[in-house]
Amino acid sequence: MGNADLRDLAVIEPISFDELAGSVVAVDAHNWLYRYLTTTVKWTASESYTTADGTEVANLIGVVQGLPKFFEHDMTPVFVFDGAVTDLKDDEVQARREQREQYESDLAEARERGDEIAIARLDSRTQRLTDTIVETTRELLSVLDVPVVDAPAEGEAQCAHMARTGTVEYAGTEDYDALLFGAPLTLRQLTSKGDPELMDLDATLSKHNLTWEQLVDVAILCGTDFNEGISGIGPKTAVDLISEHGDLFSALDARGEHIDHADRLRSLFLDPAVRDVAVDTDIDPNVDAAREYVVDQWGVDPDEVRRGFERIEDSLVQTGLGEWT
Repeated sequence: MGNADLRDLAVIEPISFDELAGSVVAVDAHNWLYRYLTTTVKWTASESYTTADGTEVANLIGVVQGLPKFFEHDMTPVFVFDGAVTDLKDDEVQARREQREQYESDLAEARERGDEIAIARLDSRTQRLTDTIVETTRELLSVLDVPVVDAPAEGEAQCAHMARTGTVEYAGTEDYDALLFGAPLTLRQLTSKGDPELMDLDATLSKHNLTWEQLVDVAILCGTDFNEGISGIGPKTAVDLISEHGDLFSALDARGEHIDHADRLRSLFLDPAVRDVAVDTDIDPNVDAAREYVVDQWGVDPDEVRRGFERIEDSLVQTGLGEWT
């Protein structure tokens, strides 16, 4: 389902960081990291994060810049990394790959003509989460004693499961599909300036007089990351159809339509591959070791991470590690 469509349905309200103090957030690591990665690439000279052999580790700057937001507000992040990708997502993965290849071609042309504005824009759009980026991010989080969870499949589904089972208070992602995976409360805009947004599943269901299962059916009619949806059906029409007919299959029958793998699509959201985990939130970041890892081991420009590390150190003094449990 397109983000714009689901946002039209979702109940989202601003929430202050003061209200979030002491909470634990399961962060969709790939989603969070990609946003900081593209921002870092867009606004930072590549020499600041490229090793002697040409390996780009802009993610290390992004992590150091992004973590203080949690620590300064007495929040504990738990980073959840994606596992296997379902074969139903193959079309989307292929489409994203083709789009990135087009961006890479456009970027090469922009460099040939010396168009610095286009280069900056396209450089961020061609970023991908390489094995090195994922591995170095995990290693840096480990040095900072930030909990990491490996999802069996979709990281977002695992975040939602952790929120539903009370392992954490919130899921943290920019993706509206957190609603479809059943996250009761989702924090958005954690990578932006200002206070975050709170997306509330129960309030969303109440607003449209739907069950969670029916909301998933609405999304499948409109189209999700795993299916195209029915042409001409937007969120309002989908809600009306499900409200009138009760479920996806009755609505499809009434219109004489068919969606391939409809059962599997529903199951992907309602019964995704997730696992129960225990999270130790009594963390003790080693800032000196983290700085050495980023600057000395990977050669990141110390000026690019100095303020981020200072903010982390200051937050440890202000909040006190004993309050992070």
